[in-house]
Amino acid sequence: MNESAPEPPSAPTVIPVALGERSYDIVIGRGIIDDAGKEIAARLPGSKLAVVTDATVADLHLSTLTRSLDNADIEYVEIVVEPGESSKSFATLESVLDDLLAARIERTDAVLALGGGVVGDLAGFAAGVALRGVHLVQLPTTLLAQVDSSVGGKTGINSPRGKNLVGVFHQPDLVLADSGVLDSLPPRIFNAGYAEVAKYAMIRDLDYFAWLEANWRAIAAGWPERDHAIAIACQGKADIVAADERERGQRALLNLGHTFAHALEAVTGFSHRLLHGEAVAIGAVLAHEFSFRLGYCSLEDARRVEAHFAEVGLPTHLQDIKSELPDAATLMRHIAQDKKVKRGKLTFILTRGIGEAFIADDVPGEDVESFLKEQLTT
Repeated sequence: MNESAPEPPSAPTVIPVALGERSYDIVIGRGIIDDAGKEIAARLPGSKLAVVTDATVADLHLSTLTRSLDNADIEYVEIVVEPGESSKSFATLESVLDDLLAARIERTDAVLALGGGVVGDLAGFAAGVALRGVHLVQLPTTLLAQVDSSVGGKTGINSPRGKNLVGVFHQPDLVLADSGVLDSLPPRIFNAGYAEVAKYAMIRDLDYFAWLEANWRAIAAGWPERDHAIAIACQGKADIVAADERERGQRALLNLGHTFAHALEAVTGFSHRLLHGEAVAIGAVLAHEFSFRLGYCSLEDARRVEAHFAEVGLPTHLQDIKSELPDAATLMRHIAQDKKVKRGKLTFILTRGIGEAFIADDVPGEDVESFLKEQLTT
Protein backbone atom coordinates (compact mmCIF):
# COMPACT_ATOMS: atom_id res chain seq x y z
CA MET A 1 0.00 0.00 0.00
CA ASN A 2 1.20 3.51 -0.76
CA GLU A 3 2.49 5.07 2.46
CA SER A 4 0.76 8.38 1.68
CA ALA A 5 -2.64 6.73 1.30
CA PRO A 6 -5.40 7.94 3.62
CA GLU A 7 -6.21 5.96 6.75
CA PRO A 8 -9.42 3.91 6.76
CA PRO A 9 -12.31 6.13 7.86
CA SER A 10 -13.80 5.33 11.26
CA ALA A 11 -17.26 6.17 9.97
CA PRO A 12 -18.88 6.62 6.55
CA THR A 13 -17.97 9.75 4.65
CA VAL A 14 -20.93 12.07 4.15
CA ILE A 15 -20.80 14.61 1.32
CA PRO A 16 -23.65 17.15 1.10
CA VAL A 17 -24.98 18.31 -2.25
CA ALA A 18 -26.04 21.89 -1.53
CA LEU A 19 -29.25 22.66 -3.42
CA GLY A 20 -31.21 24.67 -0.89
CA GLU A 21 -34.44 22.92 0.11
CA ARG A 22 -33.52 20.02 -2.20
CA SER A 23 -30.12 19.38 -0.64
CA TYR A 24 -29.18 15.78 0.05
CA ASP A 25 -26.32 13.62 1.30
CA ILE A 26 -24.02 11.16 -0.42
CA VAL A 27 -23.05 8.52 2.17
CA ILE A 28 -19.89 6.58 1.26
CA GLY A 29 -18.34 3.54 2.92
CA ARG A 30 -18.22 -0.22 3.23
CA GLY A 31 -21.35 -1.93 4.50
CA ILE A 32 -23.67 0.98 3.74
CA ILE A 33 -26.22 -1.37 2.20
CA ASP A 34 -26.61 -3.13 5.56
CA ASP A 35 -27.73 0.15 7.13
CA ALA A 36 -29.76 1.39 4.16
CA GLY A 37 -33.09 0.98 5.94
CA LYS A 38 -31.94 3.03 8.90
CA GLU A 39 -30.56 5.79 6.68
CA ILE A 40 -33.75 5.95 4.60
CA ALA A 41 -36.10 5.85 7.58
CA ALA A 42 -34.27 8.78 9.14
CA ARG A 43 -34.75 10.94 6.05
CA LEU A 44 -38.07 9.69 4.65
CA PRO A 45 -40.03 8.47 7.69
CA GLY A 46 -43.18 6.57 6.81
CA SER A 47 -42.42 6.33 3.11
CA LYS A 48 -43.14 3.15 1.18
CA LEU A 49 -40.43 2.10 -1.28
CA ALA A 50 -40.49 0.70 -4.79
CA VAL A 51 -37.11 -0.99 -5.25
CA VAL A 52 -36.15 -0.97 -8.94
CA THR A 53 -33.26 -3.23 -9.85
CA ASP A 54 -32.13 -5.59 -12.59
CA ALA A 55 -31.97 -9.36 -12.51
CA THR A 56 -28.18 -9.52 -12.15
CA VAL A 57 -27.99 -7.07 -9.25
CA ALA A 58 -31.03 -8.66 -7.61
CA ASP A 59 -29.20 -11.99 -7.37
CA LEU A 60 -26.21 -10.31 -5.72
CA HIS A 61 -27.60 -7.63 -3.43
CA LEU A 62 -31.40 -7.49 -3.23
CA SER A 63 -31.73 -9.82 -0.23
CA THR A 64 -29.19 -7.77 1.75
CA LEU A 65 -31.09 -4.59 1.00
CA THR A 66 -34.54 -6.00 1.78
CA ARG A 67 -33.27 -7.44 5.08
CA SER A 68 -32.17 -3.91 6.00
CA LEU A 69 -35.56 -2.51 4.98
CA ASP A 70 -37.34 -5.19 7.02
CA ASN A 71 -35.22 -4.33 10.05
CA ALA A 72 -36.30 -0.69 9.69
CA ASP A 73 -40.00 -1.65 9.24
CA ILE A 74 -40.10 -0.10 5.76
CA GLU A 75 -42.81 -1.36 3.43
CA TYR A 76 -41.58 -2.05 -0.11
CA VAL A 77 -42.29 -3.67 -3.44
CA GLU A 78 -39.73 -5.06 -5.87
CA ILE A 79 -39.54 -4.23 -9.60
CA VAL A 80 -36.94 -6.22 -11.53
CA VAL A 81 -35.96 -5.33 -15.11
CA GLU A 82 -33.64 -6.96 -17.60
CA PRO A 83 -29.94 -6.04 -17.23
CA GLY A 84 -28.20 -3.98 -19.87
CA GLU A 85 -28.48 -0.73 -21.79
CA SER A 86 -31.52 -2.00 -23.70
CA SER A 87 -33.62 -1.39 -20.57
CA LYS A 88 -33.13 2.36 -20.98
CA SER A 89 -36.08 2.36 -23.36
CA PHE A 90 -39.62 3.67 -23.64
CA ALA A 91 -40.96 0.13 -23.32
CA THR A 92 -39.17 -0.58 -20.04
CA LEU A 93 -40.02 2.87 -18.68
CA GLU A 94 -43.70 2.24 -19.39
CA SER A 95 -43.50 -1.13 -17.65
CA VAL A 96 -41.84 0.34 -14.55
CA LEU A 97 -44.38 3.17 -14.37
CA ASP A 98 -47.23 0.68 -14.64
CA ASP A 99 -45.73 -1.34 -11.77
CA LEU A 100 -45.39 1.82 -9.65
CA LEU A 101 -49.01 2.75 -10.22
CA ALA A 102 -50.18 -0.81 -9.62
CA ALA A 103 -48.36 -0.73 -6.27
CA ARG A 104 -50.32 2.44 -5.40
CA ILE A 105 -47.17 4.46 -4.81
CA GLU A 106 -48.05 7.90 -3.43
CA ARG A 107 -46.22 11.20 -3.86
CA THR A 108 -44.78 10.92 -0.34
CA ASP A 109 -43.31 7.50 -1.19
CA ALA A 110 -39.99 6.78 -2.90
CA VAL A 111 -38.37 4.85 -5.69
CA LEU A 112 -35.09 3.20 -4.71
CA ALA A 113 -32.70 2.54 -7.61
CA LEU A 114 -30.51 -0.46 -6.80
CA GLY A 115 -28.05 -1.00 -9.61
CA GLY A 116 -25.69 0.63 -12.04
CA GLY A 117 -26.16 3.62 -14.28
CA VAL A 118 -28.87 2.01 -16.40
CA VAL A 119 -31.10 1.26 -13.40
CA GLY A 120 -30.33 4.63 -11.83
CA ASP A 121 -31.23 6.57 -14.97
CA LEU A 122 -34.34 4.51 -15.67
CA ALA A 123 -35.66 4.45 -12.09
CA GLY A 124 -34.81 8.12 -11.59
CA PHE A 125 -36.77 9.05 -14.71
CA ALA A 126 -39.73 6.97 -13.52
CA ALA A 127 -39.58 8.68 -10.11
CA GLY A 128 -39.48 12.07 -11.80
CA VAL A 129 -42.62 11.55 -13.88
CA ALA A 130 -44.75 9.18 -11.77
CA LEU A 131 -47.47 11.29 -10.11
CA ARG A 132 -45.44 14.28 -11.37
CA GLY A 133 -42.61 13.34 -9.04
CA VAL A 134 -42.00 11.05 -6.06
CA HIS A 135 -38.98 10.75 -3.79
CA LEU A 136 -35.85 9.03 -5.05
CA VAL A 137 -33.07 7.12 -3.30
CA GLN A 138 -30.03 6.02 -5.29
CA LEU A 139 -28.08 2.94 -4.16
CA PRO A 140 -25.55 2.57 -6.98
CA THR A 141 -23.76 -0.77 -7.31
CA THR A 142 -21.10 0.11 -9.89
CA LEU A 143 -18.17 2.48 -9.56
CA LEU A 144 -19.40 4.48 -12.53
CA ALA A 145 -22.81 5.00 -10.96
CA GLN A 146 -21.36 5.85 -7.54
CA VAL A 147 -19.17 8.68 -8.80
CA ASP A 148 -21.29 9.92 -11.68
CA SER A 149 -24.81 8.97 -12.67
CA SER A 150 -26.32 8.62 -9.17
CA VAL A 151 -25.38 12.19 -8.24
CA GLY A 152 -26.78 15.35 -9.79
CA GLY A 153 -30.34 14.53 -10.77
CA LYS A 154 -29.87 13.67 -14.45
CA THR A 155 -32.21 10.84 -15.42
CA GLY A 156 -33.27 9.48 -18.76
CA ILE A 157 -33.53 6.82 -21.41
CA ASN A 158 -32.03 6.36 -24.84
CA SER A 159 -33.62 7.05 -28.20
CA PRO A 160 -32.70 5.45 -31.51
CA ARG A 161 -31.33 8.91 -32.31
CA GLY A 162 -28.91 9.01 -29.40
CA LYS A 163 -28.04 8.36 -25.78
CA ASN A 164 -29.95 9.98 -22.89
CA LEU A 165 -31.93 12.25 -25.19
CA VAL A 166 -35.21 11.78 -23.27
CA GLY A 167 -35.33 12.49 -19.54
CA VAL A 168 -35.81 14.94 -16.70
CA PHE A 169 -33.78 16.52 -13.94
CA HIS A 170 -34.95 14.84 -10.73
CA GLN A 171 -32.66 15.08 -7.71
CA PRO A 172 -32.45 12.17 -5.28
CA ASP A 173 -33.20 12.56 -1.59
CA LEU A 174 -30.26 10.37 -0.66
CA VAL A 175 -27.35 8.54 -2.32
CA LEU A 176 -25.92 5.47 -0.58
CA ALA A 177 -22.55 4.49 -2.09
CA ASP A 178 -21.38 1.18 -0.64
CA SER A 179 -17.79 0.72 -1.77
CA GLY A 180 -17.87 -2.91 -0.65
CA VAL A 181 -20.46 -3.99 -3.22
CA LEU A 182 -17.93 -3.09 -5.91
CA ASP A 183 -15.95 -6.19 -4.92
CA SER A 184 -18.49 -8.25 -6.88
CA LEU A 185 -17.89 -6.40 -10.15
CA PRO A 186 -16.01 -8.04 -13.03
CA PRO A 187 -12.75 -6.19 -13.74
CA ARG A 188 -14.06 -4.82 -17.04
CA ILE A 189 -17.08 -3.22 -15.36
CA PHE A 190 -14.99 -1.81 -12.53
CA ASN A 191 -12.44 -0.36 -14.96
CA ALA A 192 -15.20 1.29 -16.97
CA GLY A 193 -16.23 3.16 -13.84
CA TYR A 194 -12.64 4.17 -13.18
CA ALA A 195 -12.71 6.29 -16.33
CA GLU A 196 -15.30 8.52 -14.65
CA VAL A 197 -13.19 8.72 -11.47
CA ALA A 198 -10.21 9.95 -13.50
CA LYS A 199 -12.46 12.39 -15.36
CA TYR A 200 -12.76 14.61 -12.28
CA ALA A 201 -8.98 14.82 -12.05
CA MET A 202 -8.70 15.68 -15.74
CA ILE A 203 -11.27 18.45 -15.34
CA ARG A 204 -9.57 20.46 -12.62
CA ASP A 205 -7.19 18.57 -10.33
CA LEU A 206 -3.74 17.63 -11.60
CA ASP A 207 -2.62 16.56 -8.11
CA TYR A 208 -5.52 14.13 -7.88
CA PHE A 209 -4.57 12.71 -11.29
CA ALA A 210 -1.04 12.10 -10.02
CA TRP A 211 -2.47 10.43 -6.90
CA LEU A 212 -4.58 8.17 -9.11
CA GLU A 213 -1.52 7.23 -11.16
CA ALA A 214 0.17 6.11 -7.94
CA ASN A 215 -2.82 4.43 -6.29
CA TRP A 216 -5.10 2.94 -8.95
CA ARG A 217 -4.13 -0.61 -8.05
CA ALA A 218 -5.14 -0.05 -4.41
CA ILE A 219 -8.45 1.43 -5.60
CA ALA A 220 -9.12 -1.67 -7.70
CA ALA A 221 -8.13 -3.94 -4.80
CA GLY A 222 -10.67 -2.34 -2.47
CA TRP A 223 -8.17 -0.85 -0.03
CA PRO A 224 -9.02 2.40 1.81
CA GLU A 225 -7.88 4.33 -1.26
CA ARG A 226 -11.10 3.26 -2.96
CA ASP A 227 -13.30 5.14 -0.49
CA HIS A 228 -11.02 8.16 -0.80
CA ALA A 229 -11.19 8.13 -4.60
CA ILE A 230 -14.99 7.85 -4.56
CA ALA A 231 -15.28 10.67 -2.04
CA ILE A 232 -13.03 13.03 -4.02
CA ALA A 233 -14.93 12.32 -7.24
CA CYS A 234 -18.33 12.78 -5.54
CA GLN A 235 -17.17 16.02 -3.93
CA GLY A 236 -16.07 17.29 -7.32
CA LYS A 237 -19.44 16.52 -8.84
CA ALA A 238 -21.35 17.89 -5.83
CA ASP A 239 -19.51 21.21 -6.12
CA ILE A 240 -20.27 21.55 -9.83
CA VAL A 241 -23.91 20.48 -9.48
CA ALA A 242 -24.48 22.92 -6.61
CA ALA A 243 -23.12 25.74 -8.78
CA ASP A 244 -24.95 24.76 -11.99
CA GLU A 245 -27.73 22.26 -11.39
CA ARG A 246 -29.28 22.27 -14.87
CA GLU A 247 -26.16 22.45 -17.00
CA ARG A 248 -26.48 26.00 -18.19
CA GLY A 249 -22.79 26.69 -17.68
CA GLN A 250 -19.92 24.97 -15.87
CA ARG A 251 -21.70 21.65 -15.35
CA ALA A 252 -20.97 20.93 -19.01
CA LEU A 253 -17.36 20.31 -17.91
CA LEU A 254 -18.55 16.96 -16.56
CA ASN A 255 -18.96 15.91 -20.18
CA LEU A 256 -15.22 15.81 -20.83
CA GLY A 257 -14.76 13.04 -23.39
CA HIS A 258 -18.50 12.40 -23.63
CA THR A 259 -19.22 14.04 -26.99
CA PHE A 260 -16.96 11.52 -28.69
CA ALA A 261 -18.08 8.77 -26.29
CA HIS A 262 -21.80 9.10 -26.94
CA ALA A 263 -21.25 8.95 -30.69
CA LEU A 264 -19.16 5.80 -30.29
CA GLU A 265 -21.81 4.20 -28.10
CA ALA A 266 -24.48 4.99 -30.67
CA VAL A 267 -22.61 3.42 -33.59
CA THR A 268 -21.88 0.29 -31.53
CA GLY A 269 -25.57 -0.06 -30.70
CA PHE A 270 -25.39 0.86 -26.99
CA SER A 271 -24.18 -2.68 -26.48
CA HIS A 272 -21.67 -4.72 -24.48
CA ARG A 273 -19.22 -4.21 -27.32
CA LEU A 274 -18.39 -0.82 -25.81
CA LEU A 275 -19.29 0.07 -22.22
CA HIS A 276 -20.01 3.68 -21.35
CA GLY A 277 -16.86 4.08 -19.26
CA GLU A 278 -14.76 2.51 -22.01
CA ALA A 279 -16.22 5.00 -24.47
CA VAL A 280 -15.43 7.82 -22.01
CA ALA A 281 -11.81 6.65 -21.75
CA ILE A 282 -11.42 6.72 -25.53
CA GLY A 283 -13.32 10.02 -25.64
CA ALA A 284 -11.06 11.60 -23.03
CA VAL A 285 -7.96 10.56 -24.95
CA LEU A 286 -9.50 11.96 -28.14
CA ALA A 287 -10.40 15.21 -26.34
CA HIS A 288 -6.79 15.67 -25.24
CA GLU A 289 -5.47 14.75 -28.69
CA PHE A 290 -7.91 17.13 -30.34
CA SER A 291 -6.96 19.87 -27.87
CA PHE A 292 -3.32 19.29 -28.82
CA ARG A 293 -4.18 19.56 -32.51
CA LEU A 294 -5.91 22.88 -31.84
CA GLY A 295 -2.90 24.19 -29.90
CA TYR A 296 -4.41 24.16 -26.40
CA CYS A 297 -2.83 21.11 -24.79
CA SER A 298 0.70 19.71 -24.77
CA LEU A 299 1.39 16.39 -26.47
CA GLU A 300 2.98 15.25 -23.20
CA ASP A 301 -0.32 15.63 -21.30
CA ALA A 302 -2.27 13.90 -24.06
CA ARG A 303 0.15 10.97 -23.98
CA ARG A 304 0.03 10.88 -20.16
CA VAL A 305 -3.75 10.44 -20.16
CA GLU A 306 -3.48 7.73 -22.80
CA ALA A 307 -0.73 5.90 -20.89
CA HIS A 308 -2.66 5.93 -17.61
CA PHE A 309 -5.83 4.51 -19.08
CA ALA A 310 -3.84 1.88 -20.97
CA GLU A 311 -2.06 0.86 -17.76
CA VAL A 312 -5.39 0.48 -15.96
CA GLY A 313 -6.62 -1.73 -18.80
CA LEU A 314 -9.01 0.61 -20.58
CA PRO A 315 -9.23 1.10 -24.34
CA THR A 316 -7.60 4.27 -25.57
CA HIS A 317 -7.94 4.20 -29.38
CA LEU A 318 -10.76 3.79 -31.86
CA GLN A 319 -9.01 0.66 -33.07
CA ASP A 320 -9.44 -0.89 -29.60
CA ILE A 321 -13.20 -1.12 -30.14
CA LYS A 322 -14.16 -4.70 -31.03
CA SER A 323 -16.57 -3.58 -33.69
CA GLU A 324 -16.37 -2.26 -37.21
CA LEU A 325 -16.72 1.50 -37.06
CA PRO A 326 -18.39 3.72 -39.64
CA ASP A 327 -16.68 6.57 -41.42
CA ALA A 328 -16.07 10.00 -39.91
CA ALA A 329 -19.17 11.48 -41.56
CA THR A 330 -21.42 9.00 -39.78
CA LEU A 331 -19.76 9.72 -36.43
CA MET A 332 -20.27 13.42 -37.10
CA ARG A 333 -24.01 12.90 -37.59
CA HIS A 334 -24.20 11.42 -34.10
CA ILE A 335 -22.05 14.20 -32.66
CA ALA A 336 -24.41 16.75 -34.22
CA GLN A 337 -27.28 15.10 -32.28
CA ASP A 338 -25.47 15.57 -28.95
CA LYS A 339 -27.36 17.38 -26.16
CA LYS A 340 -24.60 20.01 -25.96
CA VAL A 341 -25.24 21.27 -29.48
CA LYS A 342 -26.59 24.83 -29.28
CA ARG A 343 -28.50 26.23 -32.25
CA GLY A 344 -26.66 23.78 -34.46
CA LYS A 345 -23.18 24.77 -33.21
CA LEU A 346 -20.85 22.15 -31.74
CA THR A 347 -19.76 22.49 -28.12
CA PHE A 348 -16.79 20.46 -26.93
CA ILE A 349 -15.06 20.14 -23.59
CA LEU A 350 -11.41 20.75 -24.41
CA THR A 351 -8.37 21.13 -22.19
CA ARG A 352 -5.26 23.23 -21.76
CA GLY A 353 -3.71 20.31 -19.91
CA ILE A 354 -4.60 17.77 -17.22
CA GLY A 355 -6.78 19.59 -14.69
CA GLU A 356 -7.54 22.52 -17.00
CA ALA A 357 -10.69 21.61 -18.92
CA PHE A 358 -12.80 24.35 -20.49
CA ILE A 359 -15.96 24.73 -22.56
CA ALA A 360 -15.35 25.51 -26.23
CA ASP A 361 -18.40 26.81 -28.07
CA ASP A 362 -18.74 26.81 -31.86
CA VAL A 363 -16.02 24.25 -32.62
CA PRO A 364 -15.79 24.00 -36.44
CA GLY A 365 -17.36 20.76 -37.57
CA GLU A 366 -14.87 20.40 -40.40
CA ASP A 367 -12.01 20.38 -37.86
CA VAL A 368 -13.67 17.60 -35.87
CA GLU A 369 -14.40 15.51 -38.97
CA SER A 370 -10.84 15.92 -40.26
CA PHE A 371 -9.50 14.85 -36.87
CA LEU A 372 -11.75 11.78 -36.79
CA LYS A 373 -10.67 10.77 -40.28
CA GLU A 374 -7.06 10.78 -39.09
CA GLN A 375 -7.90 8.81 -35.95
CA LEU A 376 -9.80 6.17 -37.91
CA THR A 377 -6.83 5.49 -40.16
CA THR A 378 -4.00 5.48 -37.59
